[in-house]
Amino acid sequence: MFLGTPEAAVPSLEALVEAGHEVALVITRPDRRRGRGTELSASPVKVAATRLGVPVGHRLGDVNDVEVERGVVVAYGVIVPEPLLDKVPMLNVHFSLLPRWRGAAPVQRAILAGDQDTGVSIISLEATLDTGPVHLERRVSVDDKTAQELTGELAQVGAVALLEVLGSPALLDHPHAQVGEVTYAEKITKELLHLTPEASTQVALRTVRLGGAYFFVGGKRVVVLSARASDDHVPQGVVALREDEVVVGSHQGSWLLEAVRPEGSTTMTATAWWRGLRAPTNEVEWS
Repeated sequence: MFLGTPEAAVPSLEALVEAGHEVALVITRPDRRRGRGTELSASPVKVAATRLGVPVGHRLGDVNDVEVERGVVVAYGVIVPEPLLDKVPMLNVHFSLLPRWRGAAPVQRAILAGDQDTGVSIISLEATLDTGPVHLERRVSVDDKTAQELTGELAQVGAVALLEVLGSPALLDHPHAQVGEVTYAEKITKELLHLTPEASTQVALRTVRLGGAYFFVGGKRVVVLSARASDDHVPQGVVALREDEVVVGSHQGSWLLEAVRPEGSTTMTATAWWRGLRAPTNEVEWS
């Protein structure tokens, strides 16, 4: 059985099927509304399972209707209860080098903390959060990747690592206990994505890489889609036009706006947004 929901879980499901493993059942989160429409949308894993011809269920109890030897869990989104783990041993593809970043948002937290490396851990699933022994881990450089880019890379690396574990009795039967400092990757909240002048330029740029970062100008929200460091000096708390570039002044430096999505509008360049502001001077305050 395979348990997963988002796009990041699809490579592992595809790899299992392509490698010849018999996936008797996929369990994923129920269809839900996405965006402002009323139509229900299937999860990426359900879409992939349907394309691959694998039966799909939405309840953990559906496993009682099939005979399975093992489970694989990749970003399912729900804690698997201990009675089910007692019945079906499960492997988990987790996107961090455990025990660092146990929890819901390991990729985003690695970026936000400025980690140089992260990776994938193939672990035996336990009822407690990401505490299981490690069968295999693979390291990946964080660099300046966005959360979306890094997650996509980890998803591919994790799919290969999963097959390696399943194909090796030594790896499958002899996991080792997690070693190192335990840290927890709490969910990323909307408040955390709010950029403020008090945050350093370094933290602001890391936050932008998470996706969905925003600030306010004139009481209106501006979502920052792309930004980079700038050598221009702009006072903290000021957004300024400097030689046809839009520069944001924050604590310990400034950063350059590249692409934004203003409240009630579509994606545009930062200079196009600035022209739409019709600011009386080349500087405005932000918060």
